[in-house]
Amino acid sequence: MHIKDYLKDKQPSIYKTFSNAISTNQLSHAYLIVGDYGTPLKETAIYLAKSLLCDSPNPLACENCITCLRIDNNQYADIIIEDGSKGTIKKEDVDHITSTFSKTAIEIKGKVIYIIHLVENMTAQAINALLKFLEEPGKNTYAFLTTENESRVLSTIISRSQRLFLKLTKREDVIEEAIKNNINKEDAELLSFVYNNVDNIKDKIQDETYPDLKETLINYLKTLSNVDDVLYFVESNLLEKINSKETAKLFIDLLASFFEDAIRIKNNEHIFLTSYDKIIKDLSNALPHIESSLLEIISLKSKIDLNISIASIFEHLSIYLLKE
Repeated sequence: MHIKDYLKDKQPSIYKTFSNAISTNQLSHAYLIVGDYGTPLKETAIYLAKSLLCDSPNPLACENCITCLRIDNNQYADIIIEDGSKGTIKKEDVDHITSTFSKTAIEIKGKVIYIIHLVENMTAQAINALLKFLEEPGKNTYAFLTTENESRVLSTIISRSQRLFLKLTKREDVIEEAIKNNINKEDAELLSFVYNNVDNIKDKIQDETYPDLKETLINYLKTLSNVDDVLYFVESNLLEKINSKETAKLFIDLLASFFEDAIRIKNNEHIFLTSYDKIIKDLSNALPHIESSLLEIISLKSKIDLNISIASIFEHLSIYLLKE
């Protein structure tokens, strides 16, 4: 399901709201797209931005015209994207937006658009610079901001934006739809914890790093019975596969999904990772402190963006998981 169909079928409120805004020429200069972790926030922001520029909107972006394709290929001069999922957004990043858009639009459409994905990952200085720009937007200047945690977004940003809310699709529905789209059941179950959209699951499966990461995760889980074994695995195997912050975050997310299901098994509840039920049962039986371990796993994700080595993070985690 492409993002247009996803919005139309799964997020009709956003689809109708934005369609009406375009047809009545009552667009806001800034939109804040709010959604839980796993919802396609960035993809939604880009699609709505395309809808303001598309050559043949009906009523939103067609996805097939020259302009839509140029945007997909990062060849459209009047769109700037800053991605907070890849690292902290700094003041100089916002300054780049403001200085670029203080000039006349380059493209014939005459509209300039900036997208800031995960505004909660901006520095205080970057936020102040953004606020000044939101207060006095230039003519035909539009902002699409996204957040997974609205509570961390300044009220002044919220007040200057029109909010659009993405609703989570039930995880079991995501798994079912993924399997119908010829996605392996194991991958559908595992990646549905991270991605609330089938297209994103497809994209990750096609990522050449994913098979190695999945294999590393499963092997890591199988070593979680002896601290010496797991530390040797971390040093000899895991660190070679997890060589970026983005990969480390995904590994931790997928690891957390196993611990969540281990807790469900302890509570005699339905699990999602039915393809890995033996591993989950072994975790539930071998580790006496599953609940606190899950909290530790989640807390470590936020430390990846700090100046802490990935090796230290996984060594600490491994020792914690096997503590008496």
